[in-house]
Amino acid sequence: MGLCEPHEVQPCKVLHMGQSNPRHKYRLGGEWIESSPEEKDLGVSVDEKLNMMQQHVLVDHKANCIMGCIQITRVSRLREMVLSFYSAPVRPHLEYCVQLWSPQHKKNMDMLE
Repeated sequence: MGLCEPHEVQPCKVLHMGQSNPRHKYRLGGEWIESSPEEKDLGVSVDEKLNMMQQHVLVDHKANCIMGCIQITRVSRLREMVLSFYSAPVRPHLEYCVQLWSPQHKKNMDMLE
């Protein structure tokens, strides 16, 4: 049984990309599939204009939360210790699928730095 069998139409959505997209309606097993302005796939949020701003905000928020926890609980202020605490839990969130959602605008780059 696949993910989008006729009795499982709920998890299926259509993401219309591009300005000249005619935005056709689609059916699966006799039921209409709803369209969505934004979807998350492989942990990366993308909208119909291929704008990654929401992804930048999510990544920035998650990294700042982890850094806040590290700052509250850290025992040492040695540079080596801080770098190891940073590189283990924070960097993977910042680098996950970065090839896809890499910031294009200076304000997004500043946010993530």
